[in-house]
Amino acid sequence: MNEEKIMSVLESVLFVSGEPIKLARLAKVLTMEQAEIEKGLQALQEKYANPQSGLSLIRKGDEVQLVSSAENAQFVEQLMKSELQDSLSPAALEVVSIIAYRGPISKPEIETIRGVNCNYTLRNLLLRGLIERSDNPRDSRGYVYGISFEFLKKMGIDDVKKLPNYATLSVDARIGSVVGEV
Repeated sequence: MNEEKIMSVLESVLFVSGEPIKLARLAKVLTMEQAEIEKGLQALQEKYANPQSGLSLIRKGDEVQLVSSAENAQFVEQLMKSELQDSLSPAALEVVSIIAYRGPISKPEIETIRGVNCNYTLRNLLLRGLIERSDNPRDSRGYVYGISFEFLKKMGIDDVKKLPNYATLSVDARIGSVVGEV
């Protein structure tokens, strides 16, 4: 297959999937070498680098997903924010914000910041696919929480660092002192 056809196939598969796909799975489904997939993805990223494009590729580890471009974030955000706010409680919005700005973060750290138990809220956010849970590298008895591809997609951004005031809020010393970072 030539490079343009590989790009076309990848674009179609990523669009239809609507969720992150592992590179190994793409290679298997498309019966291509992973190097060909990488080359095609790089070409797509270059194509989407054009400010006229409404699409973008995001990568997290060995997964890739087709999303709306960051340049159109304000428009996508209007639609998705209303959907999020209509369906998430104030507590859920607070917890997902803490995770977005301070993640990866453990449940005890979230509860220290909020001052209340957050079992139910974390479970709801996990069920909605807005956050992900992984093993805690600092404590094998618990998990840490981070934002998911779904969260990035709903916010219309390709990186959590593009959230408003991220540079300031992600390192706020007041919060760091509460969770023992300072």
